[in-house]
Amino acid sequence: MPEERPIWGIHMGKDHAEHPIKDGYIAIGWARMGDLSKLPANRDSFKKTVTATYPNLKPGAVPVVAGTLFKFACEMQIGDLVVYPSKIDRMVNLGTVQGNYQFEPSSGDMDGPNRRSVKWIRHIARADFSQAALHEIGSAVTLFQVKNNAEEFVAAFDGKPLKGEDVDAETANAAAAIAEEEIEDFVIKRLKSGLSFRQFEFFVAHLLERMGYHCRVTQASGDGGVDIIAHKDELGFHDIIKVQCKQTVNTIGQPQVSQLYGHVKDNEHGLFVTLGGYSGPALEFERANQNLRLVSGSELIELIFSHYERFDPLYRMLLPMKKTYVIAPLTSEDDP
Repeated sequence: MPEERPIWGIHMGKDHAEHPIKDGYIAIGWARMGDLSKLPANRDSFKKTVTATYPNLKPGAVPVVAGTLFKFACEMQIGDLVVYPSKIDRMVNLGTVQGNYQFEPSSGDMDGPNRRSVKWIRHIARADFSQAALHEIGSAVTLFQVKNNAEEFVAAFDGKPLKGEDVDAETANAAAAIAEEEIEDFVIKRLKSGLSFRQFEFFVAHLLERMGYHCRVTQASGDGGVDIIAHKDELGFHDIIKVQCKQTVNTIGQPQVSQLYGHVKDNEHGLFVTLGGYSGPALEFERANQNLRLVSGSELIELIFSHYERFDPLYRMLLPMKKTYVIAPLTSEDDP
């Protein structure tokens, strides 16, 4: 089977169940776009139509949606290879594109009105593939090209034995690190783009409240660098913490930390919270002052995970997550 043919990866939701395999097709949604074959075959036309059809779509999402639709309708060709990882039965389905783009409005948006017929060739268990190959087809986008592990998938199409490696300590740790990074990236992006700077202050206050503190968010201006005042007792006489929040992923330097600390009295504590990290001098300043604590983006995420179960619904909607198992770090002694 020629290797030069593009290999397309596609994700279809659970609504499809086993229908794509039984009926021989692949599909994507966005029904309101109508018949894509009636649009001029260029990306600009697709972008303009997406913008007009979905006016509430965020500007950054427009080229992503338009690109997906354009690739499915115009770039994908008969004879191209298709990889469809099914979540229903944990199988990797391999096929070839058999037909041109078709629009089937009767199927509805959930089932995907934009379709192409596919001849399914093989159905292989996920466990037979390498972890790298599985990670590539686990892409978060709907339609993508498989490139990094193309040789392994071509071998699968040809029916050759696969070299699905054992999950040793190194592979398991790599998979765990990738999963952890993806979750952290999601949380940071949501806190950065899903909230205003003022809403971010209230979010940090809510987190502190879930940790057992009483909090008061200060006025939006004229607060002297103090965004939140937290304390353990209800009246605020003891264990006062003055908090500054920075909704940025940029590195925080010592001058910004010193500004907050200038408002912290001897019997008080200072807390700086950011989505990014801190410079070396800022961390040195923290070590030199025992009543100061700097919380980076990574540490903020750990606190969110620890107290997420007690979050109000508003913040659960902001960060929709569920408890699941991930691979724990392994040592060589853990290998069977």
